Amino acid sequence: MALTLADIEFLRSDRASAILAARADADLSDANTLPLISSLRKSLTPREASAILQTLRLRAKAVVKFPQQAGAMLFTDEGLQQASHPCARHYRARLIESEAVLDLCCGLGADTLAFAGAGINALGVDIDPVRIAIAQHNADVMGLSARFEVADVSEASPDADGCVFYDPGRRDARGRRIRDVEGYQPPLSLIKRWRAREMIIKLSPAVDLRQLHGYGGRVEFISVDGRLTEALLWLHRPTARPFATKLADGAAFHLYPRDGLLADISPPKRWLFEPDAAVLRAGLVQQLAHDLNATMLDDNIAYLSLNDRVETPWGRYWEVLDWLPFQLKRLRRYLVERDVGRVTVKKRGFPLAPEELIGRLRLKPGGASRVLVMTRYRNKPIAIICSEPSFG
Repeated sequence: MALTLADIEFLRSDRASAILAARADADLSDANTLPLISSLRKSLTPREASAILQTLRLRAKAVVKFPQQAGAMLFTDEGLQQASHPCARHYRARLIESEAVLDLCCGLGADTLAFAGAGINALGVDIDPVRIAIAQHNADVMGLSARFEVADVSEASPDADGCVFYDPGRRDARGRRIRDVEGYQPPLSLIKRWRAREMIIKLSPAVDLRQLHGYGGRVEFISVDGRLTEALLWLHRPTARPFATKLADGAAFHLYPRDGLLADISPPKRWLFEPDAAVLRAGLVQQLAHDLNATMLDDNIAYLSLNDRVETPWGRYWEVLDWLPFQLKRLRRYLVERDVGRVTVKKRGFPLAPEELIGRLRLKPGGASRVLVMTRYRNKPIAIICSEPSFG
């Protein structure tokens, strides 16, 4: 159900707040939907009951992105999907040098609120009055002084001494991700009309870097606890190759590109290492291999191999027990002879899907458990048999 301003007014009322608080621990499973909605309709209109149920479900989903405040906030499903991870929001806010930020396409206001929470004068702008009403509610429940205005960003011409943060919509009407930067809503090219001391643009982490040619600045790929979450274009920074950032355990780790660092190719060694997704997207696998004194299995495969484990935040390790050129019968015989009955399959550059390979192996349940890394060595398929992973 698409929320209206009347729905937001109802959800902000004392009556709705009391119902939401009383139902905060309700069973929200599909099996309980009908009993729950029937119970709500005893004292609410059908639309009010739907708004309550939708808010309860979105608050439950929002705990990951708003761990402390989700139980009092309002959301839309689309806005919640686009809201940044809290670590990324707070990381960006710490880097702003300006005293004021203009957050364009602010949506539900997550980033605007992070800027305000960092003591920055923050104004969020969005074309949708419902999103602005929700953002203002969220600011109120957090006790933050962020301001919000309804305006069409495509008609704006920012010329600010402060910072402009632009977060265009990256999903279409059906919820599918938009890959083309000119398909963003509004399109990326809009920023060419703007001027600001600092300008930061949030992009899809799957952005085609070739589409950014001519914009200048620098792209940062950000992962949070090993999962790639976003890309940022820092337009006010000198033009340079992309770099990787990993946010973990309250710290920010950076990997910047350097020239002329090429890794050697070798068979698997004692340790297999999978680089962080931000390293892959920034094109820094060979550099990381150099930094870790590691080799690669293939020029086009992003696995590294080491004799000696090096502690690093930039990925995870598997201990290599053995490896062999891939041949299905040979691999099955190898596993059966060693009483391996359970395998977890990872693949990179290997044609079979994990579940298809597991089915073809026909292992008997029980016995030992192993990780099979199906990949290539010098462009030929191999199977690497590993113990369970451990993190750097």
